[in-house]
Amino acid sequence: MTQNKNSVDGGTLFFRDRDWHPPALTPGYKTSTTRAPFRPLIAMPSTLSEETGPAFGHSMFGELDNNLILNFTGQPAVGERIILHGRILDENGRGVPGVLVEIWQANAGGRYRHKKDGYLAPLDPNFGGCGRTLSRPDGSYEFLTIRPGAYPWPNRVNDWRPMHIHISVFGSGFGQRLITQNYFEGDPLIARCPIVNTIGKEEAIRALVAPLDMNRALPMDCLAYKFDVVLRGRRQSFFENKREGM
Repeated sequence: MTQNKNSVDGGTLFFRDRDWHPPALTPGYKTSTTRAPFRPLIAMPSTLSEETGPAFGHSMFGELDNNLILNFTGQPAVGERIILHGRILDENGRGVPGVLVEIWQANAGGRYRHKKDGYLAPLDPNFGGCGRTLSRPDGSYEFLTIRPGAYPWPNRVNDWRPMHIHISVFGSGFGQRLITQNYFEGDPLIARCPIVNTIGKEEAIRALVAPLDMNRALPMDCLAYKFDVVLRGRRQSFFENKREGM
């Protein structure tokens, strides 16, 4: 993901920092053995199609787009109500406004509304499992949703995915999309998850865990979890004829 709307609006995108990502081949995550590339990756320079468009406006969003409890049928979904909030930040800690933030998740029983999800947990007829919003001028975003359930998956004999929410952050160009997921503080399944364990760096794992935020919790209503997304920016702009930090 390359994004910094507080600096230059155009220009070549940064290459991905592969040192921060898990290796493609991790045998503990069984499906990686068939998906991992066998040849070295080739880094291609960005072109105009990746560096520009699309643009998102507030008029494109409905009143309940960021309310997953009500946005599917208008009737409340079943489960523990939570607020997921945070800020979209550039690498200098500045808020990035106007970013499209999308989320999707399993329901309270750990089941997705997807025809290939065969988990035995029931579907909630009032829960669609997806929502979207635009980051505010300070880079903040917020969703009202239910805490997703954990679910089993066919990796080893008895592997379970921790409770998590998938998050997509879309910048100002087609080449500026980050897809990640947040976990929840205190979930014992995080340390047991083969997918999480592909990361290898404890610091990177901590960055994916949303801490409980009682300051934003609503009494007698819902808890809150805070998850900031920090983006790596475009190439640094010149300052007094020198690149920053030089």
